[in-house]
Amino acid sequence: MGIGRVAGFAGATVVLVGMPGPNNLYISLRSLTQGRRAGVVSALAVETGTLVYIVVTALGLATLVRASPALFTAITVAGAIYLAYLGLRLLVAPAAEHTAGIQAAPLGRIFRDGVVVNLLNPKAALFFLAFLPQFTTRGAGPDQLRTEMLLLGTGTLLIGITLDLCYALGTDAIGRRFRSARTTGRWRNRLVAGIYLALAVAAVLTV
Repeated sequence: MGIGRVAGFAGATVVLVGMPGPNNLYISLRSLTQGRRAGVVSALAVETGTLVYIVVTALGLATLVRASPALFTAITVAGAIYLAYLGLRLLVAPAAEHTAGIQAAPLGRIFRDGVVVNLLNPKAALFFLAFLPQFTTRGAGPDQLRTEMLLLGTGTLLIGITLDLCYALGTDAIGRRFRSARTTGRWRNRLVAGIYLALAVAAVLTV
C-alpha cells in the first residue's frame, strides 16, 4: 500500500469508527453512569470483539457471511434482540437497583456485554465485509490477501481503541455531574433503556 492509500484508509476509518453507533454508545453509557474504569473496560471489550472480526475476516469466514444475505440478516436481528434485552433489563430492574442510575454491573459482565454488543453490531460487520476489502490489492493471492486483511484489521483495532478511550474518558468527565445530579436513578435507567431500545429498532430497520 502506498502512502496515499494508507492515509485514505486511516482517514476513512477514523470517520467510520468514530461515528456514533452501538459500540460508542455502550462505552459512553457505562462511563457516564459508572465511571472511567467501567468505560475503559467497555472500550477494551468492544475492541476484543474487533479482534474476533479480524481473525474471522482473515480466515475467509466473512466471505461466507457476505455470500449469504440470510445469515447476515440473522446476525443483525440477533444484535437488535440483544440491545433490546439490555434495555428491558434496565426497565424491569428492582427499585433497589435504581439508586445509582444504570445498574452497577460487575466489570466482568461489562466486558462480556461489550464484546457481544460489538460482535452483533451490523455497523461493525459491514465495516469488515464491505469497507476493508476495498483497500486490498486487486488480484492478490490468498496468502497476500490474508496478510493485507490482518494488517488493515490491526490498523482498525489501533484506531478503534484510541477513539473508544476518548469516548470513555470524555463521557466520564460529563458523568461526574450526571451522577451527582438529583435526577432519580429510576429515570436515568429509563433514559438509558430508551436509547438501547431505539438502537435495537434502528438495527432492525437496516435489515
